[in-house]
Amino acid sequence: MTDYMEGTGVQYHLHIKKGDVGRYAILPGDPKRVPLIAAYLDDAKLVADSREFLTYSGYLDGEKVSVTSTGIGGPSASIAVEELYNCGSDTFIRVGTCGGIALPVIGGDIVIATGAVRMDGTSREYAPIEFPAVADFSVVSALASAADSLDLRHHVGVVQCKDSFYGQHEPEVMPVASELQARWEAWKRLGVLCSEMESATLFTVAARLGARAGTVLFTVGNQEREKAGMDNPKFHDTDKAIRTAIEAIRILIRNDRKG
Repeated sequence: MTDYMEGTGVQYHLHIKKGDVGRYAILPGDPKRVPLIAAYLDDAKLVADSREFLTYSGYLDGEKVSVTSTGIGGPSASIAVEELYNCGSDTFIRVGTCGGIALPVIGGDIVIATGAVRMDGTSREYAPIEFPAVADFSVVSALASAADSLDLRHHVGVVQCKDSFYGQHEPEVMPVASELQARWEAWKRLGVLCSEMESATLFTVAARLGARAGTVLFTVGNQEREKAGMDNPKFHDTDKAIRTAIEAIRILIRNDRKG
């Protein structure tokens, strides 16, 4: 069932319909980032503004590309992906921020996810926990090639996804402190690059739909470097991640046209 607005074809949450959005969709969390990303598109126009979901559509190299904010966390991200897919999108790139876990990941670095630790709740309503949340190889390759071409310092690997921001940053005050701290130590020992809040849901929902998905993140800082007494610069301008996503979409367009 794809029509939730009484026969109009308009999606219930995003307020979009077929024809409004392109095959390629860029997904920031914050609605305020949508116009910043849309500025890289040709002839970008506002499509819909509903709840946390702000959507613009424009063009890259003659192909329609859309930008939709997902809000924070898995529940709203799953809604965005489901309703964009209903309207024709089948290739998704999340553009967001993260906090470093692995010591080599420094504030200002780009992280490209190959997969995500499923500590979220939403993906469990799509697949058993044993199913891995894995990014699409073609999207990962395009993102890595884009970061290389832009000469951006970047890391490629597994990220961790959680539902509670403060469960990461203040685990010691939580009633389940011992569990949170033990799992965090496990992610460190396994070489997980960083922590964020949407990719596990995105990858699992995309797998259910048969869609392509990837994630590029801008590292704000790294709390593990700070704990270790190492230099821990902090940055908040996500333009590096945005430019990486835009260039990756161009690569995907070229490759898709070749068949």
